[in-house]
Amino acid sequence: MSETAKLNTTLGTTDILWNLTDLYSGIEDPYIESDIAWCETEAGAINKSHYGKVAELNAEQLLTLVRRLENLDCTLTKLGTFSFLNFTTQMANAKAGALDQRIHELYSKCGTEIVFFELEWNQVGDKQAMTLLASPQLTQYRHYLEAQRRYRPHQLSELEEKLLLEKEAVGRNAWTTLFSKILSDLKFGPKDRSEEEVLTDLYDSERSIRQTAAAEMTEGLRKNNHILTHIFNTLAADKMITDRLRKHTSWVSSMNLHNELQDTTVETLIETVTSRYDLVNRYYHVKRQLLGLDRLEDYDRYAPLPSLPTQKIGWVACRETVLSSFSAFSPKMGEIAEMFFSRKWIHAPVATGKRGGAFAHPCIPEVHPYVLVNYTGNLRDVSTVAHELGHGVHQVLAAGQGHFNSDTPLPLAETASVFAELLVFNSQLELLENDQQRRAFICQKLESIFATVFRQTAMNRFEQLMHEGRRQKGELSSEQLSEYWMSTQRAMFGDSVHMGDDYSIWWSYIPHFLSTPGYVYSYAFGELLVLALYGIYQQEGEPFVQKYLQLLSAGGSQSPYVLLHPFAIDLNSPAFWQTGLTVIEEMLTRVE
Repeated sequence: MSETAKLNTTLGTTDILWNLTDLYSGIEDPYIESDIAWCETEAGAINKSHYGKVAELNAEQLLTLVRRLENLDCTLTKLGTFSFLNFTTQMANAKAGALDQRIHELYSKCGTEIVFFELEWNQVGDKQAMTLLASPQLTQYRHYLEAQRRYRPHQLSELEEKLLLEKEAVGRNAWTTLFSKILSDLKFGPKDRSEEEVLTDLYDSERSIRQTAAAEMTEGLRKNNHILTHIFNTLAADKMITDRLRKHTSWVSSMNLHNELQDTTVETLIETVTSRYDLVNRYYHVKRQLLGLDRLEDYDRYAPLPSLPTQKIGWVACRETVLSSFSAFSPKMGEIAEMFFSRKWIHAPVATGKRGGAFAHPCIPEVHPYVLVNYTGNLRDVSTVAHELGHGVHQVLAAGQGHFNSDTPLPLAETASVFAELLVFNSQLELLENDQQRRAFICQKLESIFATVFRQTAMNRFEQLMHEGRRQKGELSSEQLSEYWMSTQRAMFGDSVHMGDDYSIWWSYIPHFLSTPGYVYSYAFGELLVLALYGIYQQEGEPFVQKYLQLLSAGGSQSPYVLLHPFAIDLNSPAFWQTGLTVIEEMLTRVE
């Protein structure tokens, strides 16, 4: 039995596998073929019946068309969810990979047939559009249709949009898939371990184990550095071209537009967070003293403090901890989370060929979300399970808005997950009676918050240097990317952590830089928003719970500004973001 298999057996995760039959019975399910055929036919039929006619539609006719588009997108999403989830646990399986690529191509094919709708809808005059949107028939889709129009200044001609869609399956999607395949196939060290197993060792109490893990991680990445550097450059150039064609003013503007956030809101967030990098510096000086080290190396950042409980937490105990924390806040939240465990909506074991990390994947309103984790049994993994189930609960609640309106802007999606983490943290903290254990546990939470707020912001700064560098200097060398990485990491840590040369290529394994450029600030947004919301919860109690569940249930039916209005939150105010940072400083003061 391999070390990985032994770990899964010990933790009780061997059989914690998701059941995808709520989507399709398997890769050979004949319904896959019939659904693919239906999507192709329906996309063509929509084009034939409505091309060139959107401006002529009355409210009832527009409603009928939007519902047809929604039904088509539902079936495409069902196919895409199955192909992705089926592939993500067996990334060396050629048939699984082929199906996933086929569905990517189906998206492109159908997209070219229906792209006319967005173009023609955005060409409708403002007065006519406002009249249509004011009609009661379109109440359910009002925000969806309004939100579509924010892309007006950035749309291309119909032919250009079709060409971009046609190339997408063998363009950006193909490069991100290649990156995932390379990372999932990488073996680290003499034991040929996975990325997840090696990174877990960075949390080991033995310094020599941490040092070895960091060296093995660097060695594995370095062997593929030329390929990974090429992928990063290719996708940075792809984004540069797309941004230029669509007239986006900066590399992150398209993500802000997608998130329904103003550029000024994001700039205020980033500026406020970077102004408090001193909190990170202060904390890691404290940690160095607690660990009794003369100098804190980059591989010491996640070292557990001596008083932190180190025993492995089995899957059953993890389940009980998460569900009891959720239920104490809201029985409804606990009931929804329980379904993920009892109905096999989670894939938990560490496995060869399985994608690293964790995610919650939404599906369609008629079918529940799924959660993937690589569970290794430490306290951090319990927090990860809570994080992803926070997403999952959010996605279940938002399903009531319908398919188009359930898609939540990324920053608010991260709010649900981070709030779930905080619930579990506070319930675990109450169970610790030893002051040293409580201090160590608060330190671990601080490190989690730093990873979410400050590290993600530092990564945003790396992305900015990378994208602006690619646009100004042309193709970037691995050394240049490493220089960007180290400068932004050192800005955050100051003199509290020594960043060795081996750490300089650790930018090369982070998938968010490639799959969703600009995404990472959403984590900082979510964490600071949650710290503020939790303060409101402590003041209001039960009335807050109902408002919070309403926020989750609203999905993406309104902009973040409107959805947060009941909480009297001003996202453009530096003082608001400072509220969350003040909570962090108060936690830091408790352990200094």
